[in-house]
Amino acid sequence: MNYQEAIDFMFSSLPMYQRVGKAAYKANLDNTMALDEYFGHPHKSFKTIHVAGTNGKGSVSHSLAAILQSAGYRTGLYTSPHLVDYRERIRINGEMISKDYVCDFINDNQGIIGKLKPSFFEMSVALAFKYFADIKVDVAVIEVGMGGRLDSTNIITPELSVITNISFDHTQFLGNTLPLIAGEKAGIIKPNVPVVIGETHAETKDVFENKAKATNSPITFADQCVKIKKTATASNHKYAEYLIDGTNTLKFDLFGEYQTKNLATILEAAKQLKNRGFAISDKNISDALQNVKSLTGLHGRWEILSDSPLTICDTGHNVDGLSYVTAQLKAIKCPQLHIVLGFVNDKDVEHVMPLFPKDAKYYFTNADIPRAMPAEQVKAYGEKFGLDGETYENGPSAYESAKKNASPDDTIFIGGSTFIVGDYFKHYGFQ
Repeated sequence: MNYQEAIDFMFSSLPMYQRVGKAAYKANLDNTMALDEYFGHPHKSFKTIHVAGTNGKGSVSHSLAAILQSAGYRTGLYTSPHLVDYRERIRINGEMISKDYVCDFINDNQGIIGKLKPSFFEMSVALAFKYFADIKVDVAVIEVGMGGRLDSTNIITPELSVITNISFDHTQFLGNTLPLIAGEKAGIIKPNVPVVIGETHAETKDVFENKAKATNSPITFADQCVKIKKTATASNHKYAEYLIDGTNTLKFDLFGEYQTKNLATILEAAKQLKNRGFAISDKNISDALQNVKSLTGLHGRWEILSDSPLTICDTGHNVDGLSYVTAQLKAIKCPQLHIVLGFVNDKDVEHVMPLFPKDAKYYFTNADIPRAMPAEQVKAYGEKFGLDGETYENGPSAYESAKKNASPDDTIFIGGSTFIVGDYFKHYGFQ
C-alpha cells in the first residue's frame, strides 16, 4: 500500500470515532495493551507528559511541546483529531511523521491488525508510541483522545499529568454530571506523579483531590497558582500580551479569550516540569509562547484567516468552549457578522444555539463526515432560537457565499465543529 491506500485502509477498516461515533468507542484497554505488548512497550523508552480535559487540551499540549522544543528537547507530540492530514496527529519537533513510516507500519503489521481489529484510535496510539521510540525522542506530550481512564493513551506513566478543565461533552460515554466526567478525566492521575488541574470548580475539586490523595500524587490548581490578565492584542493579530502575577509580561500567539485560562495551566505545568528536573528557562518559555503555531503546526484556535473582511475560524464545539467564542464574536464591532456554522450529530446543539448572536447572517452547513448533522437540521435548530440563514451543501460553498455577501469591514466566522474548520483548510490550505 502507498500512503493514500494506507490512510484509506485505516479510515475504512478501523472504526474511527470522529467519523462514525459511538460504534468506534471501546470501553476497555484490551487492544491497547495487546498492541503495546506486541510492539515491545515502546512508550517506556521515552518520558511523557499526559494532557486531558474537556476543552483546551490541544492548545496546552502544543504549547508544552513548544516549550520543550525551545529548551532543546527532541519532543514528540500526539494529538487528535487532525484538520487536513492524518500526520498532523504525530509530530516530532513540529515535523509530521513521514508518509513512508505510516505506510511501512500498516504494511508490516497486517497480521496483528487483522487479529485484533483495533479501532482507528487504538492503532494511531500504537503507531505514535512506536514512532517516538524508533526516532528516540527525549519526551513526548500525549493528548488524551476522550475521557482519560479508558483512553488508549492511558497506559503511560508520565512525568506530569495535566487536566485542563471539566465541562459537558461526550456525556454518553463519560457521564452526565460534572463529578462523573471529572472521575473519568482523573483516571490519568498516576501514583506519585504530580498533577496540574487547570480550573478550580466546587463540583469537581474533591474528585481530583481525593484521587490525588489515593495515589499520593502532588496536586496543584493552576488558577490558584498563577494570576493572568490579558492586556493587549497586537494590531497585526500575531499575538496577545498577558500580565503574569502582576509583574511579568508574556506574548502568546494563541489569543482567543479562552487562552487566558489555558496559559495559567501551561505556566504551572512548566513550573512542575522544572521541579521534575527539566531544564526549562524563562527565556525558553517566552520564546516558545510567541511561536507555538510555527513550532508545532497548530491551527484553528481563534485563527485569523483574512483581514478584509476579517475572517476567523475556531474549533470550539461544546457549550463551554463556544461560550467563550461567541462572547468574543459579540464583542467585535463591525457592520455585519456572517457565521458559517455546522455541527456533528452528537453535540448538545439545543444548548449551544442560544449562545450565538441573533443579529448575524447564518450560513448553515454540514461537515464532510458521516457524523455531520445535516444542514437542514442545523438550520431548524437555528430558527428555533431566532437565527436566520440559508443552508449550503458544504463548508466551502457556505464560506464562498458569506465572502460574496460580506463588505470589507464585515466579519466572517467559521466554526461550530472541528470538522467544519477542517473542511475549510482542506479546500483552501493552511494560511
